[in-house]
Amino acid sequence: MGIEKTFVIGDIHGCLGMLKRLIDTIPWDQSKDRLIFIGDYIDRGEDSRGVIEFVRILKQDFKNVQCLIGNHEKMLLDYLSGKDRHIYILNSGGATLMSYDRARKNMDDPLIPSAHLEFLSSLLPMIELDDYYIVHAGFRPHVPIKDQELFDMLWIRNEFLLSEYNFGKVVIFGHTPFNNPVVMKNKIGIDTGAVFGNRLTCLELPEVRFHSVAP
Repeated sequence: MGIEKTFVIGDIHGCLGMLKRLIDTIPWDQSKDRLIFIGDYIDRGEDSRGVIEFVRILKQDFKNVQCLIGNHEKMLLDYLSGKDRHIYILNSGGATLMSYDRARKNMDDPLIPSAHLEFLSSLLPMIELDDYYIVHAGFRPHVPIKDQELFDMLWIRNEFLLSEYNFGKVVIFGHTPFNNPVVMKNKIGIDTGAVFGNRLTCLELPEVRFHSVAP
C-alpha cells in the first residue's frame, strides 16, 4: 500500500510539550501516512534531549518516519567532534548540553547516549517527493538540486527567501521563523517560531493544510 498523506513538522528547538500535543492533534495514520521532521530538534528550548528521544523512538517504531538534519544538529555534531565549538555555544547550544547533563546518572556516563548519536548521524540532507522538495533551510537559486551544497541546505536565507526561481518542485523549508506559514508559488515555509513563544506547525499534504499548537 502506498503513502496516502504526508505530514511535515517544522522547527521544534527543544519544545517537547508542544511536539507531543502537535502529534496528538494531527490526523496521522502510522500505517498509511508519512511523517517528516524538517530539522532543528534541539537548542534554545528546555528539553532538547527529550525531543531527540521522542523523535528517535517514533522513527524506530514506525517505518514511514523520516528526519532531516538542521543547522543546529550539524553544529552539535561539529561540537562533539571538536570543530567550531564556540560557534555552537554562541548559537544557544548550551541549553542542549545542559538538558543532556541533567539526565546523566553519574559523571562517567557519556554526555550524549550512543543511540542519540546514531540518530543524529542518520539525519538526511533533503527529501524528494513527487511534487515537493523538503529541506531544512532552502536551496541556492540557479543551482541544480544534485549540485546543492549542504551548507546552503542548512543555512541559506535571503538568497532563497527572496528568489522566485523555479526549482522544478515546490520547496518546503523551515529554519527561518515566520509568524504564520508562508505559502509562495515556489516555496512553503513552516517554521513558525515555536521556541520564541509562537506556534509549532505541521503541513499536511497533499491538501496543503496546516495544523499548529500554541505554547
